[in-house]
Amino acid sequence: MARYIGPQCRLCRREGEKLFLKGIRCDTVKCAITRRKYPPGQSSWGRGKLSKYGIQFREKQKAKRFYGILERQFQNYFSKAERQKGNTGENLLGMLERRLDNVVYLLSFGASRKNSRQVIRHGHILVNNKKVDMPSYLVKVGDVVKSANHEISQNIIKASIELVKGRGVPAWLEFRPDIQEGIVVQLPSRDDISVPVQEHLIVELCSK
Repeated sequence: MARYIGPQCRLCRREGEKLFLKGIRCDTVKCAITRRKYPPGQSSWGRGKLSKYGIQFREKQKAKRFYGILERQFQNYFSKAERQKGNTGENLLGMLERRLDNVVYLLSFGASRKNSRQVIRHGHILVNNKKVDMPSYLVKVGDVVKSANHEISQNIIKASIELVKGRGVPAWLEFRPDIQEGIVVQLPSRDDISVPVQEHLIVELCSK
């Protein structure tokens, strides 16, 4: 009998690359994509070539899974990205990257983006000394993200930082682990964003 690897790991295998949906598990030999790089299912090797629409759709789904958002949320972000100046695809990824749950994950306050959303919803995160329990909150330059002033919150954040020590923080964030605090020093550029998608394909699909 095949070992159950969970829906998130199956998504990575279907895409053929790591989406880091399982947090630190994705950095170990237990990662499904490391153990078995081909997609799940007996007929996976016989699948035909994707159409142009299929390739575009796959890139959109990949971005949604990476950041853990639903279709309506994604469409709202895309509409806002279209109205902004500059490259629509980069604007879209920039907004997704600035979501509070993603920032909490990048600061190592959560082991995964899913875990980070739970930490936020339970009131363990402050932004500019105010409790924010909305994972979709978009941080701005100068925002200070830190653990709440409660022993339980601080212990949870401390344990997460220790668990994922050495993960690294992108240049647009300043991380102060000794006081469990992070500062948004600039808006993320495309070079700062690690999501493995081709955003121009998403723009082509959503602009139809």
